[in-house]
Amino acid sequence: MHLPTQRLSTFLTFNGNAREAMEFYAAVVPGARIESLALFGEGAPNGDEGTVLNGSLSIGDANLLFMDMQAASPAPAFSWATSLFLACADEDEFDRAFAGLSQDGAVMMGPEPVMDLRKVAWVTDRFGVTWQMVWD
Repeated sequence: MHLPTQRLSTFLTFNGNAREAMEFYAAVVPGARIESLALFGEGAPNGDEGTVLNGSLSIGDANLLFMDMQAASPAPAFSWATSLFLACADEDEFDRAFAGLSQDGAVMMGPEPVMDLRKVAWVTDRFGVTWQMVWD
């Protein structure tokens, strides 16, 4: 497992689709890259075969950690009460991230200017993970 060097990291827990989420984020979030991915093997006592034991995805200097729960002990649904904040370097990066994350998801706000920020958006993606994106 690729452990992040920062002391605090976000850990996202899925119900059998963590790998799909990691691959999706790596494809649509500019600068995102899968750092590690370990799957449960056949006959694993603590996980369903082929699901994610642990995974790590980097976005800039931040790391997101991933895992799948067993079908017998599902993870609770994600909530917009907790979100991932993505500060985009430029308008193109913002637009690409917004287009990808909002695809088959729900736009809660924006994109629109807010105070001195050029663009702000709040999106819940197709996996139920909420993102707040800004370009200043």
